[in-house]
Amino acid sequence: MKVVVTGAGGFIGRNLCAALDRIDGVEVNRVFSTTQRTEYSPWIKEADVIYHLAGVNRPKDPIEFVTGNTNFTGEILEVAAEGDVVPTVVISSSTQALKDNDYGKSKRAAEELIEEYASSGKIHGAIYRLPGVFGKWSRPNYNSVVSTFCHNVANELPLEVRDPSFALPLVYVDDVVQAFLSHLNSRFKGLGTFEVTPVFHTTLGEIADIISSFPGLRETLRAPKVGKGLEKRLYSTYLSYLPTDKFSYPMELKKDNRGDLFEWIKSEDFGQIFVSTTKPGITRGNHYHHTKTEKFLVIRGEAEIGFRQIDSDQVITYKVNGLEPTVVDIPTGYTHNITNTGQTELITLFWANEIFDTERPDTYFLEV
Repeated sequence: MKVVVTGAGGFIGRNLCAALDRIDGVEVNRVFSTTQRTEYSPWIKEADVIYHLAGVNRPKDPIEFVTGNTNFTGEILEVAAEGDVVPTVVISSSTQALKDNDYGKSKRAAEELIEEYASSGKIHGAIYRLPGVFGKWSRPNYNSVVSTFCHNVANELPLEVRDPSFALPLVYVDDVVQAFLSHLNSRFKGLGTFEVTPVFHTTLGEIADIISSFPGLRETLRAPKVGKGLEKRLYSTYLSYLPTDKFSYPMELKKDNRGDLFEWIKSEDFGQIFVSTTKPGITRGNHYHHTKTEKFLVIRGEAEIGFRQIDSDQVITYKVNGLEPTVVDIPTGYTHNITNTGQTELITLFWANEIFDTERPDTYFLEV
């Protein structure tokens, strides 16, 4: 299958091309702003699918909206009509096409050209009226306010939020790409208008607040709610804007005669994770919890984990090692410990279902 992507060097184009390159049997030809018509014309004429993503967002002269959005669409369609293949032309339009501004008018005119060529049977047209699109590789102060906010927060620059209540429908670039890829195998006839889902209906103020909260993870170790939905996509976008010398951050290492320990990450939803090293022959623990539960995972070395129900004399032991990773649950009401039974340093990963609270530690000393 032969595919052409116009605007291949742009925000959506780069993301789409990265996905297309992973698909066997798809030949991708990229059209950039510097690609001449004599070069891209043969590709267009032979293409099965044309992703027409090239366009102008913020020109110095409004006339560039017409030349970049409307007239260039006309050129692509004119060339496509000269080929022997009836291609599917997927065009990235905008919700602005319904509005009375220069950008919107140029996008609507481009849509009308798609409709015209599709009605004559020269192409099959798929029109996407996209709201704001965000994600990695978007240009700050150009493509998206999300990219601007992510860039500024990642670089410790102030945010300008003129109207926090301003409504902001958004779609994520990976969701856009998945919608576009559906046209490779689902070749419809004629003309269609399509939507990308999910659409996140938010506000400028909410976006600013969410993105501004992300750097705090490194100080408090408390992870924001980034497991799904808008927050997940915003966090993934934010990290892509970190300066290359700020990918890492240090942990607070606590040392004593037993070994080392550091907390890694905390969340009100999933508790917290911490890591320890333990010297040979040393025992950690000898305490129990009423409500707090934990999981122990030895990732290097050998250990014995002991349990005793607090009102019983029976001791239960589990032998574990890093060569055969085994998770051991720590039930409530059992005093427990972990002893390094090997000859080398023991490294253990711990998970607790709550964040440690010095006011209510729920941790009570009792020898196993």
